[in-house]
Parts: sequence; structure tokens; C-alpha cells
Amino acid sequence: MSTDIWAWVHDNHARLVESGQHRLADALAEIAGHAVEGRNEQLDAVFPEALAAARALDLPWVEVFLRHWRLQNLLNKRHQGEAALEEAVSLLEFAHRPETESCPQSVCAVQDFTICHANIDGPGYVPERLAVLEETLARVEPARACFDCLSREYADTLEDDGRAEAALAHLDRAQARILAAGEQVSLAFGHSRASALYRLGRPQEALDAYDTAEAGFLATRRQLDEDDRRKLAVGRALMLATLGRAQAALVQLPSPEEAENFADIRYRWACAVAELVEADAYLNDAELGARLAHWVGYLDAAGSHRPCLDLLLVAGRLAVRRGAREVARTLAGTGERKLGLLRRTDGVADRVAALRSAADALPVAELPVPVEEFRDWLAGHSLAGEQAADLLAAAHTAAPATDLLIGLAGALGALGHARAAADLLWARLELDPANDQLARVLSAALIDAGDGDGIRRLADRLMADSPADAYWVRARWAAAEGRWAEVGEHCAAMIVEDPSRINPRRLGALAATRLGDHRTAQRLYQDLLAHALPAEGTPADLQHRAVQGTDLWHLVTVASANRDWAVVRSTGALLGLDFEQDSGPVDEEWQIVTVRARRSNGSPADLPAIRTGPATARIMPVLGDDLTLNHGDVVVFGPTLLNEAPEDQDRDWRPAFELLTLLDPAGFTTWWLDGVWPGTARWVAFREALTDAGFAVWAHSGDGYTLQDPGTGVALPGVYAALGVPPLASAAEADAILTTLTKGWDHPLSWPELAAAAGVDVAPHREIVERYGL
Repeated sequence: MSTDIWAWVHDNHARLVESGQHRLADALAEIAGHAVEGRNEQLDAVFPEALAAARALDLPWVEVFLRHWRLQNLLNKRHQGEAALEEAVSLLEFAHRPETESCPQSVCAVQDFTICHANIDGPGYVPERLAVLEETLARVEPARACFDCLSREYADTLEDDGRAEAALAHLDRAQARILAAGEQVSLAFGHSRASALYRLGRPQEALDAYDTAEAGFLATRRQLDEDDRRKLAVGRALMLATLGRAQAALVQLPSPEEAENFADIRYRWACAVAELVEADAYLNDAELGARLAHWVGYLDAAGSHRPCLDLLLVAGRLAVRRGAREVARTLAGTGERKLGLLRRTDGVADRVAALRSAADALPVAELPVPVEEFRDWLAGHSLAGEQAADLLAAAHTAAPATDLLIGLAGALGALGHARAAADLLWARLELDPANDQLARVLSAALIDAGDGDGIRRLADRLMADSPADAYWVRARWAAAEGRWAEVGEHCAAMIVEDPSRINPRRLGALAATRLGDHRTAQRLYQDLLAHALPAEGTPADLQHRAVQGTDLWHLVTVASANRDWAVVRSTGALLGLDFEQDSGPVDEEWQIVTVRARRSNGSPADLPAIRTGPATARIMPVLGDDLTLNHGDVVVFGPTLLNEAPEDQDRDWRPAFELLTLLDPAGFTTWWLDGVWPGTARWVAFREALTDAGFAVWAHSGDGYTLQDPGTGVALPGVYAALGVPPLASAAEADAILTTLTKGWDHPLSWPELAAAAGVDVAPHREIVERYGL
């Protein structure tokens, strides 16, 4: 197999575009970038539709490509383990069927399979990983990019087996073969070399390896992307901190927020910080502990057992150092539980045992008052964080009680230890099965921990004696996972069991809204108000405890989507809104707002729009085919304000809202104009004339867009604009009015695609494109 995967992508992208499959073509071109650069939301947005399209068109090679890059994201950027295992096994099987085994990307499914097992328990799966990698490397030419990837994976496996020297030697041999084949090693190859050197206790050489890798990369590329920059920075920070060069390490260290957003740098970030803490160059406080605990919990829920253990040992070391006894003991307990999920525990079991000993050796918090007075003392003091956990643990040990245990669980949960909090509550519930408060607090802890098995167990337990509560637990868990159809089913079942409940109507309405079922959502919000307010009528001040202003705004929103203008007006009156008309559709001009929509690739697009009512707006710009909206479309937006008004009341500030649904499409078609900017006065006259004729135009280029005067070579400001053609106008009419309005301009505009659609001579437009280099 010598096919160049990127040449294959280029060819297939062109074929898909020619056949009209533009969205699949875009996904094919973009998904790898989304995967490796950590654009998780955009990947999640494009993947389902692209996969369905590939299957519908019977394109198995495209399916392999799409699934591989999604797995790369799940495994490398999101560090999933058992959570991704089923897909990793499935793709490996699919990629080696007769119809897919010749696909240039099929070999990469082997790498996905080995990375997944490395995340679960790298050392425990060394024999299997080495065997499958050796078999695959034997049939891959060194000139292929896959040889680089698989060689790095082989070295990582040797490292997991404690053979860093052998890993370094393997990388040397692989690099020699790649260079002999006329290719260059990847930037990631340098990361693998640095990792092996670090494990061998040679941090300066590891630092040099980063420099060499970056220099080699920049010799063939223009610049590093953000993902490259981030990974090099955190690697250098770790090496510098290990070398005792704290200030230089701090310069390189990514921000905590950056580590929060990109799971693939968290472990090295934590290791670097631990070294800096030892040098008194970084603050080892409860906030750092909570951040690391959340990351540990994430890996725990993702089934990445070995990375979870590695990170919690770093977090435990820091907790012991700052004297956070209960947090350190909790981390030790998590470590002991994770050990039971590993195939191989040598080299890590003793470290967990050492953490347990160090944690237990920390002094027990001294209560400020006798334990029998502690509750009264606690009521008068504001406690939080690790101090609260230590004091509540000490009080509960001295005089075990459910309320103290619930308080301790809450403190641990707030510190990022949701699974440990749930385990405490489970143990107490076994002793006190009728305690409704315990069950409620436990359900919240289980959801925070992402413990689906625990949720199912609790719901099954509640079903016998309290089915409404069981349905509520299931509904909240389904909502946390975005399974909105199930949310609606559970909420409906709960209402049947207990019609007096308000919250299932609220959550059920949210689920219906997410599913686009606005009629059901409106019914539930109106039902909510009917149950929440006194039977004799709705008071204007809405004093009743169950009614919230947000409920009314949500009702206004879904009623707008349903065109129930009477309800929009009556509910708006409760919110203090005034309308110009007493009846009929609400179509007024209130203010300019921003409507946040999503492009076909999942990225956000903030669109200026004229607000026409409490939850409706008319889109202003003329847009391309990467959005389902266009000029003049009336949309419904959600009630949540996405941005806060600045304190200085900036005139340019516009309230921003999320798009909910398209209400009335205006039917405009977009054609693109390109050429030299004619000047502000001429452009304004051009725009006004088009508007008067029922057309629309919107300039998308900024000040940075320049063209070259073909006669003088002088740089000229350019304009790239979208023309909106109304539904009853033809392409020929659009071409004619553009020709008339731009006649006599110093530099002509071009619109070749529109001209072709109008059936006129395209040659003049192509000549403009050629002359100005458009």
C-alpha cells in the first residue's frame, strides 16, 4: 500500500464536490484538522452527518477516514479509554474487511486500537500492543506517514514496559529508515524522543530534542499551529522545571485555562507544576487541588485507568504537601479502586500505598468546639474547600451522623471528588435506605461523577417505593448526556406519578425545545404556570415560589416558534413588555441584536439582526451556503443572554442570543461579487439602489483585503461581497442591475457564477478575475 492518504483526500474531495456532495466534501477536508487541534465541538457537529452520508453513498473508504479521525480526537485529545473501546474494536474490524483493507487509512485503525488500550492500561497490554504493531509495521513502507505514527506508538509501548532505552533505540532506527526513504520525521517524533529521554533522567537532552524537532518542522513549514505550540510549550515547561529553571519554566507553562480546555496537555502540565511547587515557584492551594481532582474524575469516568492513576499520584503528592488530609486520603482511595481495574500494578501499587501512608499520617483537624456543639458552630461560620472537608471528616469520625456525612460529601464534591462523595453516600444509604435526602444528594453526586451505572442502580432501587423520584433521577441523567427524547419520556412518566411536580414540566419543556417540538414545550410551560399559580388567576407580580421569570421568557420563545402571538403578547405583558399592536403577528423594530448560529462545520457565526419582537429577529447580512440562514430570514432565538453589557455602556455593544429555529425564510439566493472597492460614497449609493430594487448586498471582506492595479501595480483596497437575490427575481435581472449600477466605475466588479446562471457572456468576468488576480 503506497497510496498517499492526503492525495486520496484531495481526489475524493474533488469528486464529492463535482457530484454535489458539498457538506461531505467539507467534512472530509476539515475533520482531521478538527481532530488534532482539539476543536471538539466542531468535530462533534460534522461527524454524524458526514458518517451517515458516507454510508448512504456506499463509500467505505471515506467511512474509515472519518471514523479514524474521530477516534484520534477521542483518544488523544479527550483521553478516553474504555469509553472509546467499543468503537476502536469496531473500526479495526471494519477497516480490515475486503472492501476497506486497501484504504490508505485502514492501517491507522491499528494505531487507534493500541492507543485505546494504552489509555486503559498501557503496561498491562504491552504484549498485545507490541504484537499488533510489529505485524503492521512489517507491511508499511517507511515513506508513508503511517510508518512514523506506528513507530512512535511502538516506542511509547516500550516506555510503558519500562524500556525507555529500547524505545530511544527504536526511534533512532525508525528515523534512519524514514530519512533513507526521502522523507522527514514528524514534529510528534520529537515529542516521543523527548519522552524517552525524560524517562531516562536526561531532561536537558529532552529539551534539546524539542528544539531539534521544532527546527526541522519549521524548515519545511511556515509556522507552528496552536496545537503544536501548546504541546511544545508544556513539554519544555516540564523539562525546564525538572532542571530547576523555574522562571524559564513559568514562561513556557500554558495557562491553567488552556490545560483545562485541552486534556492532552494536562498530565505534563500537572507534573511541571508539581516541580515548580517543590521550588516554591507556584502556589499549591485548594484551587489547584480542585482543578487536578476534576481532571482525575474526568479520566476516571472515561475509563482511562492508567492515566487517571498517574495524575492522581501527582495530585496526591501536592495534597500531602499542603496538608489537605481528607483530599489526600480521598485520592488514595480512588487510587486503590483504580488498581483493581489494571492488569499490571508493578511500579504503581507501591506508590499508591505510599500515598495512603502519607495521607493517613497527616494530623487530623482539631475541632474548634466539642463535637456536640459543632453543628451550632458550623451554622455561624462560613466554611468551604479543604478546611471544610477536614473539619467535617473529623466531626463525623468523632460522632457519625447523616447530616455530617452529607456535608462532607458536599465538600468533597465541590473539590472535584464527585465519585468519592457518591461512594460515601452509597455506603450510608445502605444503612439508612429510607432516607430521601440521602437519595437526592446521591443522585446529584452520581451525575457530577458521570456514573451511569450508579444512576441506573439508584433509579432501580427507588422505583419500588418512589417511582416519581426514580423517573426524575433518570431524566436528569439523560439530560446530562443530551438524550433529550429520553428526558421527555421520563418527565412525562414522572408527571403521571405525581401531577403536582413543577420541575419535570420545566425539564420536559427544555427537552421538547431541544428536539424542536415547540408545541409540546409550550404546552408544558403553560401547564407549569397553571400548576404553579393560584387557581383564581395569574397575579401580575408572580409572587408564587415556583414561577421564575425565565419560565415566562421560555414560554414567550416557544410561543413565538409556534406563531401563537396571543400567548406571546399575554406572557410578554407579565414581563412588562409593550407591543405596538394588540393583535396579529409581532413584527416590530426593537433594536440590533446578535444571533449566534452554527456553520455547517459546527463553528459559531455571530450574525447582526433586527429584533422584531421579544424572541424574534430578522437576519441582516447576505450569507453563504455554510449557513442555513440568509438575509431577511426571521428567526426565533433563545432567552438566555450570551454576553453581559459592559459597565461603560459601550454604544457598539449588542445583546447576543442563541439561534433556536428559523421561523420565516425570506428566500434570498446568494451570489458573490469580487473586485476593487469603489469608495464609500459609491458603495453606499450602490447598496441603496440594490435595496430599493428589492435586492441586498453585504461586504464580507475587511480592510486587509487588497488587490493590485494591473496598470500601475499599486495596491488597491478590495471588496468581496455577497449579493442577495430575492425569490421572485431571476439571475438575469440580478446581472442586469449590477451591470447598470457598476457602469462607469474606475475598476469593474466581477460575478462569473451569476453571469453563467444568467446566460450572459462570462468572458469579461473571467478577464477581470485574471487581470486583478481575484
